Amino acid sequence: MLRNSYPFYLANQPETPNADLGVTDKYSGEVATRVAMASPDDIDRAIAAADQATEAMRKLPPYERQGVLNHCATRFRERFDELAMLLCIEAGKPIKDSRGEVGRLIDTFRIAAEESVRIHGEVLNLEISPRARGYRGMVKRVPIGACSFIAPFNFPLNLAAHKMAPAIAAGCPFVLKPASLTPIGALMIGEVLAETDLPQGAFSILPCHREGASLFTTDERLKLLSFTGSAAVGWKLKQQAGKKPVVLELGGNAAVVVDEDADLDDAVERITVGAFYQSGQSCIGVQRILIHQRVYDDFRQRLVAATTNLKMGDPKDESTFIGPMISAQEAERLERWINEAVEAGGRLLCGGTRDGAMLEATLLEGVPEELNLCAEEAFGPVAVLSKFHSFDEAIRKVNDSQFGLQAGIFTRDWVKVQQAWDEIEVGGVVVGDVPSWRVDNMPYGGVKESGLGREGIRYSINDMTEQRLLVMRMPPNE
Repeated sequence: MLRNSYPFYLANQPETPNADLGVTDKYSGEVATRVAMASPDDIDRAIAAADQATEAMRKLPPYERQGVLNHCATRFRERFDELAMLLCIEAGKPIKDSRGEVGRLIDTFRIAAEESVRIHGEVLNLEISPRARGYRGMVKRVPIGACSFIAPFNFPLNLAAHKMAPAIAAGCPFVLKPASLTPIGALMIGEVLAETDLPQGAFSILPCHREGASLFTTDERLKLLSFTGSAAVGWKLKQQAGKKPVVLELGGNAAVVVDEDADLDDAVERITVGAFYQSGQSCIGVQRILIHQRVYDDFRQRLVAATTNLKMGDPKDESTFIGPMISAQEAERLERWINEAVEAGGRLLCGGTRDGAMLEATLLEGVPEELNLCAEEAFGPVAVLSKFHSFDEAIRKVNDSQFGLQAGIFTRDWVKVQQAWDEIEVGGVVVGDVPSWRVDNMPYGGVKESGLGREGIRYSINDMTEQRLLVMRMPPNE
């Protein structure tokens, strides 16, 4: 399925100056293929090409942008099984989850195609006082210019698509750095984009070393930076970005609340998925589970039973639910956090065993809230249970976090739903489901350490365009 090597894309064209980056099969740990790495000079040439393509992309009619995006969606459908298997290998993502991500990739380009022809403006009534009599105003949105994108390892296809597709819809050329651990998904998108008639320089997709990556942030020819990844890296990049706008989609330690009136069977089913799908490597994966004291013991018993029944193994196996984490180093780090929590008095309910990059689905309770497993982003197959006595207390516990991406609430009380929406300090509240739920047209992003701005196609297009005002004065005698 995988080729021996893959090129990078510079100014729409494949280039293979080397094969320096080995990409491993995350389950076997063996090098599965090799990828060309871009030098600082390659990155500089790509930025120059994107800068030169700004006018051509701005003038590209919306129906032509739509045609490019529809072509991509069609080709992704035709290559569905290939893309899913590539993702399964390079990310270690269970094949069912891999297929789900390819489906979302198609959705993202399809939605972008729809939005590309409805980037609307506004007519303003300027006659707000006698001095403005005869004045009319109109606002349109224009492309911001060349954009810089840095994508993460955990959704190599769809999170890269959430940057590339709206840029094409908006008429912005771009350079994108995929994660070195999982570069193939973005390069496959580049392969399909190279089949289109986008202006030369419209896109570059460049795996690179850290010393070259700084150009993605600091170069003044780039007019916007969009980064998805860790909070520590994201905020540092914002400091280095200079005058350009920055969109940050960062980490979280998402909480879900199970109230006393919740359907416990339904909540267990959804929370099991939300905590452990793709080995918990999602910034909105369930990490903190807050349960009303009246149902705590019953819910805990059901959740532990469901968790211990999850199958761990080869992600290519159709029955596998838990695959490897992205690396043995990350699994070791999370194992240390689990041991730290147990040593501090936390109780291990199930899991906790590691073999290389494989870490069992793990549940704990009684973990001190200041420890890493509660206070930081675990980003792995671990969740912590705790009790609450009142809904006000539950909201305080959710908000007692440096992060604020999404939260989930299981309750049938719509007064509490409104209270949660009013008071929980996150970018989104999901009722009747886990915080891990997302579709690709909704506004998605966080507050506090979880970032700045929103993704979701229409919202990304807003970031990638600027308002331009036209004022017209009618002559007094007409």
